[in-house]
Amino acid sequence: MTRPGPPDPGPIRFVLDGEVVSCAGLPATTTVLDYLRTVAGRTGTKEGCAEGDCGACTIVLGELAEDGSSISYHPINSCIRFLPTVDGKELVTVESLQAKDGTLHPVQQALVDHHGSQCGFCTPGFVMSLLALYLRQACPARQEVVAALAGNLCRCTGYRPIIDAGSSLATYPEPARWSRQGAYSRTHIELLRRIRRGAGEPALPFPGFVAPRTVDELVSALEAGPGSLLLAGGTDIGLWTTQQLRELPAIVYLGEITELRQIRETDEGLWIGAGVSLTRAWAALTRKHPALTEQAQRFASPPICNSGTLCGNIVTGSPIGDSLPPLMVLGAELELRCGARTRRVPLESFYRGYRSNDLGPGEFVVAVRLPHAAGGTWLASYKLAKRFDQDISAVSAAFAVRVGKGQITSARLVFGGLAAVPARAMHAEQALLGQPWSPATIGAAIAALAHDFTPLTDMRASREYRLQAASNLLRRFYLERSPLSPSPLRLTDCLPEREARG
Repeated sequence: MTRPGPPDPGPIRFVLDGEVVSCAGLPATTTVLDYLRTVAGRTGTKEGCAEGDCGACTIVLGELAEDGSSISYHPINSCIRFLPTVDGKELVTVESLQAKDGTLHPVQQALVDHHGSQCGFCTPGFVMSLLALYLRQACPARQEVVAALAGNLCRCTGYRPIIDAGSSLATYPEPARWSRQGAYSRTHIELLRRIRRGAGEPALPFPGFVAPRTVDELVSALEAGPGSLLLAGGTDIGLWTTQQLRELPAIVYLGEITELRQIRETDEGLWIGAGVSLTRAWAALTRKHPALTEQAQRFASPPICNSGTLCGNIVTGSPIGDSLPPLMVLGAELELRCGARTRRVPLESFYRGYRSNDLGPGEFVVAVRLPHAAGGTWLASYKLAKRFDQDISAVSAAFAVRVGKGQITSARLVFGGLAAVPARAMHAEQALLGQPWSPATIGAAIAALAHDFTPLTDMRASREYRLQAASNLLRRFYLERSPLSPSPLRLTDCLPEREARG
């Protein structure tokens, strides 16, 4: 590890505590957490689960805006983020917050004042999640604090004082260092501009890792390295190294391709590039379809959503991938490319089996496209899990139905957790079409579900529970849109006020 001087074009370059750091000689799969603890000696960042669940490893990542005018800061899990992916960015750790004279940052002081630290192991992660909230929200409401901490676990069950600390941040004077204004200081911006790789520079030439900056460069990299692993957010692939101890092939990283990080409104609908984070993708989806808001709130944690991508979640193809039912029900299709050839594939026909898809050798996802929804469509998306926040579903479902003149004219019902892949309930859909919107029609569709799916029993739910839950979700959808219902029923209406991990 070397410190300032002219940036070297070869090694990984990032900013840490106002200095440019260059790294070389490390494996491409070195995680940011391992670098911080074993190379940089920053042991404040902890390893708890090494799979992005507990939040003890949370740090804040700063990224320069495309126009170079500002820096956006967001929390990520350092335990499953590969070090080369932070090239050109800024790392902020818990050691970065304290002033040189020993004065604590307001986030740290608030946790002290409200007795928010018990055994202390998880505390640095809570500090960093609260710092990210502090930088973007001057006076957070209690529920905003709860949402910001959804990716942090406290095994001492001390959430109340931590939430109280987060809710009190506006009462503390802003520090000179890491204030809401100072975080976007010209010094930090200039440093990030300095290490940003220009259009004429080669893609990051790190052994075993290449980061092309255009789609054409991505095509060339995949053609030059058959069998290379395409990496987007790494929230799944990161576990291959930390949990399965797998040796990975050469990595081609798409996170530096500006085109793939775009979201566009087109005449056809919404276009979401393969490099768009889950955070940005869900924000775009919920703006167009507010009915997906609860699903977005319950999808993973803020640190996971800040690293992971929507298209990466699609390619992973988990049977309980919570983004897949709403995307399928909206008629999403994928834009795929191999060499100079492009094609489109409906998402519902993309999967061949359990974690198996229609991608050919050298082919990759460019974007997911969502057509404009037809007017008058009733849309809903549901998730059943043991926890409200950051938990894997036992059953998920999304429904889109149109009713005209008392009869159902269109119906799409998609379930996750009932088969090897998320899939449409074709028999149940047929039972709805042309029928009146009535309890009897819903009953017939529920009976048809038994012909659509034969779920498995596993650690999350039994076969019987899954079928009953799927039936009840369809019944709930009907009740929420029944003329007899005075107002829509939401799951949150049925729950008591939650703390961070209710």
